[in-house]
Amino acid sequence: MCRPLDFLPEVHHPVGGGEAVIPDALLYYQRGSRDGGGSMLRAFLEVDRATMGPERLAAKLRAYARLHQYAPVPVGRRRTVEALPEEWRRHYPLFPRLLFVLDGTGPAGFDNRLRALHAADVDLAVALFLREVTVLVAPMADLLQHGPAAAVWHPVRDPERRVGWMEQLTP
Repeated sequence: MCRPLDFLPEVHHPVGGGEAVIPDALLYYQRGSRDGGGSMLRAFLEVDRATMGPERLAAKLRAYARLHQYAPVPVGRRRTVEALPEEWRRHYPLFPRLLFVLDGTGPAGFDNRLRALHAADVDLAVALFLREVTVLVAPMADLLQHGPAAAVWHPVRDPERRVGWMEQLTP
């Protein structure tokens, strides 16, 4: 289940220092049985129509890794030994999977941007993030031709593989 309008555009997620991660959309979807049962999940959606280069796209992945780790310190308190919960846990039972939809460059440009996202895992924070959160990338042309439920999504950790976006993956 994921009907039109089962999303919120540009939801603000603070990451400290006055900065924020603002996905293009926050999707709501249900994974499970056809009778309407199953878990209600969320996904962050980023759409790029070749308006940013591969490095800037990879920087978005680093920003999501930062959001995943961000735990605010209450005003007037110092950081203590006991860990405060991450900010995203106030809003989501699980960190939403991250979906990148890429368009405007053709197959070679898509491969170049997918490789840039995959290479971002040299950053330790991104590598840890990718172990815990499913991040998928799909070309817009494949989504239009086969539909979003088809196996057109490439996991950033395994870019040669193609999966459906709701498949349960071990990140």
